[in-house]
Amino acid sequence: MAAPEEPGQAAFARRIDPAREPGLSPEQRRLMAQVEFAQRQRVLQRRLRNRNVLLALGIGAVTLGIYGYTFYSVSQERFLDDLEQEAEAARARARARAEGAAS
Repeated sequence: MAAPEEPGQAAFARRIDPAREPGLSPEQRRLMAQVEFAQRQRVLQRRLRNRNVLLALGIGAVTLGIYGYTFYSVSQERFLDDLEQEAEAARARARARAEGAAS
């Protein structure tokens, strides 16, 4: 860690370039590259997981919305009741004609 330059400033880690650092062996450089790669992968996985969760919530919300709207619209449809009433009236007329023809 680098020493703070001014009083009241916190110390921070100094970023190094492994290719320019004279005291590092090739094995140490390779290990540093592996660690950096693993950290990037971890960050990428976390970011993708968050996106996937948001996408799943969005798809679920749309699905529930369509499902709810379907139930709402079907509950307001009265055309089947009207068809049933027309069919009952037609049956009654057919019975009346059959009774009239039989007498």
